[in-house]
Amino acid sequence: MAAKMSMKGTAARMGVMKRVSLVFKAKANKALDKMEDPRETLDYSYQRQLELLTKVRRGVADVATSRKRVELQMNQLQQSSNKLEDQARKALGMGREDLARGALERKASAQGQLNDLQAQYAQLQAEEEKLTVASQRLQSKVDAFRTRKETIKATYTAAEAQTRINEAFSGISEEMGDVGMAIQRAEDKTAQMQARAGAIDELMASGALDDAIGPRRDDIQSELDMMSASSDVESELSRLKGEITSGAPKQLEGGANGNSQEAQAPQGQAQPASIPAADRPAEPQDGEG
Repeated sequence: MAAKMSMKGTAARMGVMKRVSLVFKAKANKALDKMEDPRETLDYSYQRQLELLTKVRRGVADVATSRKRVELQMNQLQQSSNKLEDQARKALGMGREDLARGALERKASAQGQLNDLQAQYAQLQAEEEKLTVASQRLQSKVDAFRTRKETIKATYTAAEAQTRINEAFSGISEEMGDVGMAIQRAEDKTAQMQARAGAIDELMASGALDDAIGPRRDDIQSELDMMSASSDVESELSRLKGEITSGAPKQLEGGANGNSQEAQAPQGQAQPASIPAADRPAEPQDGEG
């Protein structure tokens, strides 16, 4: 039972790991596809083909060099074989058959080496011809790829430019989207500030902000201020009453003169009001003009 549970847990972990790997690969593929530029890929492929063509040409040169070296060895062996044959002929002419036999044996050995070199030379020559043909074909393919590469790059560049122009006109490009969002934010902020300014103007016109601008006064303070003002009024009233009361005896003393003057006044005219002593102008003293 424990073994089965362990196997199930292992299978579950493997499934999670596979899903994580798949998600990672998908994300990486999407990121690479977004970053990939077909023009750069084409240039890289063309560079690789040029490198391969260079290697093929270098191989052709190496084979040709080897073939030339074998050809030189063959010429040397051929010359040596001809020389040994002449030496054998001269030895026979001089009656030295043993020397002639030795020269012919060396000639036979040189001829064997020459035959091996000739076979090797034919093989190298065939290999050289094959590599030369392959190099020419590869050169043709590279030239065709270069022409197609430049055509594709030009077409892609034109399509990219046209797409950017169309996106700019339609306003769906990333740059134009950012500009549009910035304009929208600026308009929203401007509208908000205008609304706030209008609201403050209305509150100031209605007087709702007077308490906020000046010192706030509650009801108790207002009542205390009213009581203080009333007390000031009562004090002023008492002062005026005192002044009037103090000026009454002086009016009585000057009553006789006042009555005679009133009697002398012609009938039909209003009698002048009595002026309090405190308010009458001072009489001139003796000696004052």
